[in-house]
Amino acid sequence: MKIGITGATGQLGKLVVEKLKEKTHSENIVALVRSTQKAAGLGVEAREFDYVRPEKLAIALKGIDYLLLISGNEIGQRAIQHNNIISAAKEAGIQWIVYTSLLHADTSSISLAGEHLATELTLKAAEIPYTILRNGWYTENYTSSLGGALAGGALAGSAGDGKISSATRIDFAEAAVAVLTSTNHQGKTYELAGDEAYTLTELAAEVSRQTGKVLPYKNLPENEYTAILKSFGLPDMFADAIASWDLSASKGDLFDNWKQLSQLIGRPTTSFSAAVADALAAIS
Repeated sequence: MKIGITGATGQLGKLVVEKLKEKTHSENIVALVRSTQKAAGLGVEAREFDYVRPEKLAIALKGIDYLLLISGNEIGQRAIQHNNIISAAKEAGIQWIVYTSLLHADTSSISLAGEHLATELTLKAAEIPYTILRNGWYTENYTSSLGGALAGGALAGSAGDGKISSATRIDFAEAAVAVLTSTNHQGKTYELAGDEAYTLTELAAEVSRQTGKVLPYKNLPENEYTAILKSFGLPDMFADAIASWDLSASKGDLFDNWKQLSQLIGRPTTSFSAAVADALAAIS
């Protein structure tokens, strides 16, 4: 049984491949990537797989039974690219597609939700067995900026008192592997989020506790937070998006307490404090 992983050289994809190798032989795994050179260190077969070259996708999928479709990273192009992949999967005879979507994609105000929901609908219409993993926010989305926050003396954002049920990438990777290597998941949609929920004020307080330095959280109007992000050199479109996602978080769009993620991986999700500790260790 061959399992194909799209985006296998990405941050999530690498972890999926690593964890999947613990469950099955390496020869059963195929990394589907834009650059096979970048996949050289994965220790599995790598095939060129460019989302914008649909005429070659079905060929690359030949012989693969299950496909983990990790959503692409080109915002605004993903619905089209995912459609190309799903069409190619149908042509290639893929038996099952597992797709990484967005938490509460059908009700979320997060700007990313539309493309994810469109992909879900395409997948359901394709008449291929599917499973949808609606991934919540990565904890790393916030902890990766702690170095800058500590240097600047404050953690800034626009999330207000919104609760964020994030989980680490390794948690989400293990969930994907658990689904791919077990049964009774076809036709199901899972809302995946961390067991703990926190506000950005609580994140700042935890960083303060662990570092011994006072790090306040500064909640800003969306336009002011956008301006700060742009001042750091972020492209306008990305800065606008990040600030808007924080605003959605303030509305509760990143909160979930169903604990389906920990149920899938068979353990509690990585604790909030442990994730902060890991991030601080990486920047020390």
